[in-house]
Amino acid sequence: MCDTFVALPNSTINGNVIFGKNSDRPQGEIQDVVVIVAKKYNSDTTVQCTYISIPQVEKTLAVILSKPRWMWGAEMGANEYGVVIGNEAVWTVEAYKTKGLLGMDLVRLGLERGKTALEALHIITSLLNKYGQGGNCAENFAMNYHNSFILADFQEAWVLETAGEYWVAERVQQGTRSISNNLSIRNSGDLRHPKVIQYAVNRGWCTGDDDFDFASIFSEGGFSESLSIDSREGRVRHLCRVNEGKFSIETAQSILREHKGNICMHGAYESAGSQVSSLSQDGCQHWFIEQPFPCQQPYKQKSCLVDSVSVH
Repeated sequence: MCDTFVALPNSTINGNVIFGKNSDRPQGEIQDVVVIVAKKYNSDTTVQCTYISIPQVEKTLAVILSKPRWMWGAEMGANEYGVVIGNEAVWTVEAYKTKGLLGMDLVRLGLERGKTALEALHIITSLLNKYGQGGNCAENFAMNYHNSFILADFQEAWVLETAGEYWVAERVQQGTRSISNNLSIRNSGDLRHPKVIQYAVNRGWCTGDDDFDFASIFSEGGFSESLSIDSREGRVRHLCRVNEGKFSIETAQSILREHKGNICMHGAYESAGSQVSSLSQDGCQHWFIEQPFPCQQPYKQKSCLVDSVSVH
């Protein structure tokens, strides 16, 4: 129940990559903005994610995260190299595991370990392949889903969509791109799980590369390309597209505060946090809201640039 978008330099006023996301969480859940310093670890260190422990890397990057307080992972954030990532819940035909890495864990791991958007993408897909995704995604009731992501740095942006262990990734070529709570990549993407097409062929879902359609094949309940401008996904896509060529930080913030289509969400689920980032080679800037309802709160500029420490 979130929305994430990115605008490439050819569509922004300042010539930067602009990223935005609202984090829509169950009503009353607390979401914090936290800075975690870069750290060095011994070779035998493990990291306890929300439900499972995995080996820690030798060095993690400094990050700023917008995260539900109860979980280890994050809905969105940025790191010291200017990489930003946001995730979305998606529902697919693949089985849901009761224990694994949450999509939010993968967001944090990608940011703590990836110096570029593409490197973070490879890190996430490698972890997905090794540990799988799964586990309850809500604090006080049962909710399990798979995940899609937008990953960006000042040079490029990627959409990564998953269904269980399978995934495809598409590089954003120009203009704007948004994702919501549905799969959206209609082909095999620019990168993919090495066995995803054969897996689909073996189940009679396609005959090969030519008719492989990730979103259509893996979407639970079927896939429809037709999106009403009054729907949340359709409204975000529309507002991004009509602002191409004049997209600004203010544009991003106004989209995330929009009530039409329930982009700024109130109710049983609510927009508990929000992030807007402007990414350039000369420096990256990040603005966060860490209270519910972006329509009622100011964005505050924050940074993750702090000194590193060693952990033994």
